[in-house]
Amino acid sequence: MTTALVPLKHGNLPTPVGSEEAYIHAVNQIPVLSAEEEHELAERYRLQGDLDAARALVLSHLRFVVHIARSYRGYGLPLGDIIQEGNVGLMKAVKRFDPAQGVRLVSFAVHWIRAEIHEYVLRNWRIVKVATTKAQRKLFFNLRSGRKHLGWLTSEEVDAMARDLGVKPETVREMEARMTGNDTTFDPTPGQDDEGIHAPVAYLEDKRYDPATAVEEADWEQHRDQNLHQALAGLDERSQDILARRWLSERKATLKELAEHYQVSAERIRQLEKNAMGRLKTALA
Repeated sequence: MTTALVPLKHGNLPTPVGSEEAYIHAVNQIPVLSAEEEHELAERYRLQGDLDAARALVLSHLRFVVHIARSYRGYGLPLGDIIQEGNVGLMKAVKRFDPAQGVRLVSFAVHWIRAEIHEYVLRNWRIVKVATTKAQRKLFFNLRSGRKHLGWLTSEEVDAMARDLGVKPETVREMEARMTGNDTTFDPTPGQDDEGIHAPVAYLEDKRYDPATAVEEADWEQHRDQNLHQALAGLDERSQDILARRWLSERKATLKELAEHYQVSAERIRQLEKNAMGRLKTALA
């Protein structure tokens, strides 16, 4: 969902809301600070906590956020939202900027602006994250900007990108496959290609609380229990005792122990056990 652009008030400038073009026009009218003005404002904010100085620093650099944000249009995300995220990065940069380092704010802020935009792109480009590690994030954005055509990368392009980024060619191929995959519609409309049989709604239905299913399962459990008790009752006492001592006791009796108890061979106990289990399985089938 597109976020409305933050209203701006700077002298007699208009206060655009929701209109990208009006917003961009407004920020381009804000004067660019000289190095001396920027240093003075940064000192006031850093040493005195002057919020008006911080606001002036942010306003004068909004045009640079727009410039950077425009380079991320190829991801299919609203430009207004990308600008908003870049503005967040700019404010973080102003908060951390130290004028004593001898660099201009715009040079320092580029990292923070891009970092926030990158986070936004990765969160919203796909439902499932395509990049989680630092190496994957770097590879994601390099793949988007480094591809020379719409098709798959050639072997030479894969090898070159792997060398440049210090990763294995297999890692480049894996990321390329992730990026070319499309999200599946959860509940497609009728006639929407053949997605209906593969869409998540077709196999993620929750039947735990379906009354009909619950009644059916309860009837089946009751039927199975009745058959089990009837099958057990139909066994002779010796077979019942063998099953109980072999499968229902905490300490399971061995074939040798039962053979000594009934004065038969261990093989005979095994046969009796097998026959009894076979009758139980038949009753439960």
